Amino acid sequence: MSDPVALDTRGLLCPLPVIRTQDRINSLPSGSTLEVVSTDPGALHDIPAWCRVHGHTVLNIEEQAQEFIVRIRVTHD
Repeated sequence: MSDPVALDTRGLLCPLPVIRTQDRINSLPSGSTLEVVSTDPGALHDIPAWCRVHGHTVLNIEEQAQEFIVRIRVTHD
């Protein structure tokens, strides 16, 4: 399995972390892992909700030093 693709959305507020996540996921093949780093606490809820609607899997969510990290498994139909 390859290393996760990193997406830095620090400093961006809702809805930009979700929009950037969507744009990046659309450019990745199925099976890829995307790691989104955000400083917006709303991303903890918004990104997983977007993933549920679009069929992607949230692998892990963590908080480190006021940054939120969401790891996503990309699944395209």
